[in-house]
Amino acid sequence: MFKGTDIKAFDKKLYLSSPTMHGEELKYMQEAYDTNWMSTLGANINEVEKTACELVGCKYSVGLASGTAALHLAMKLAGEKLYGKPAAGKGALEGKLVFCSDMTFSATVNPVVYEGGIPVFVDSEYDTWNMCPEALEKAFEIYPEVKLIVVAHLYGTPAKIDEIKAIADKHGALIVEDAAESLGTTYKGVQTGIFGDYGCISFNGNKIITGSSGGMFLTNCQADYEKVKKWSTQSRESASWYQHEEVGYNYRMSNVIAGVVRGQFPHLGEHIAQKKAIYERYEEGLKGLPVKMNPIPADCEPNYWLSCMIIDEDAMCKQVRSDQDVAYIPEEGKSCPQEILDVIASINAEGRPIWKPMHMQPIFRMNPFVAKDGSVRAGEDIFHRGLCLPSDNKLTAEQQDKIIEVIRACFE
Repeated sequence: MFKGTDIKAFDKKLYLSSPTMHGEELKYMQEAYDTNWMSTLGANINEVEKTACELVGCKYSVGLASGTAALHLAMKLAGEKLYGKPAAGKGALEGKLVFCSDMTFSATVNPVVYEGGIPVFVDSEYDTWNMCPEALEKAFEIYPEVKLIVVAHLYGTPAKIDEIKAIADKHGALIVEDAAESLGTTYKGVQTGIFGDYGCISFNGNKIITGSSGGMFLTNCQADYEKVKKWSTQSRESASWYQHEEVGYNYRMSNVIAGVVRGQFPHLGEHIAQKKAIYERYEEGLKGLPVKMNPIPADCEPNYWLSCMIIDEDAMCKQVRSDQDVAYIPEEGKSCPQEILDVIASINAEGRPIWKPMHMQPIFRMNPFVAKDGSVRAGEDIFHRGLCLPSDNKLTAEQQDKIIEVIRACFE
């Protein structure tokens, strides 16, 4: 075992964040089966779209196959609004620079590339681990022609979206808000997903509520809603035959998947409360160690989707990473993310490294990257020193105590 720990492993694996099901999901799935609405139409989809609008506070929503599909159609919509319809075979953002959150999952950025755009990565900040407004302002000084910003709310904690929105407005830029991880999160009393020109949420299997898959596009503009709904159903025109005048996509949410989401929605508040309790138990249990939990700004109420920690710089043992491998040298009184992840795995639990910044990914290493100054790259530092802890809703206090115990042993 690591550094002398001899704690017995869990009999059943504890996951980072697995689905938490309740039973109502089966009722609505059965309803889809019994009524034979097994396609991309039906009562479940209608109810899920209605509930999402009521919860988030927007006028329109479109249920889609994934959060990535929502982001893709948002990029396409933004590109056409900013630059007009593209030439045949070209994307709506063809050759255009787009400012993107740097420390995020690749699904935030890939849709920019789908539409021919060139991501310019804007560094994170320590206050929220999200896009740094100061770095964004600097990015506009370097690339004043940019007209689109893609900002993600990492791990359920919102970015400083009012500052980012003020900068966007000053420069005449649109915002695509990736709220895939932040459903139920509020910023200054307002739900995330409606601060930008277009909002996107996800119901992937590991999210705060799930459909096993699925996502949603959010907007207050009827014309945008109608366009996205049309595109997501293969861009079929209103003729009685199959008439198509532009490229479309098979992106609509299934009525069966919508049944799962419909059964999950009433439990969103319960899930958030469970996640918050997990975060607070880690915060209390790790006191006295040279670590900090992921930051929670005073002006927001996150959904606590994942509990994360970052090791103090002077408490890091030596750790190096290549593109696919990692090595570290254990040291008394110190640790590193990989050692902690290894010891968590040794007791049959799942942790995960922090999202690797996009500008460090092989596919994007030649893309522009902007930090607020030349001496500090916050996202790289957080990735180097941080990790995601087991945060499953079903994690018991006793199980969490054992995880905390093995983490503490890493610093002995």
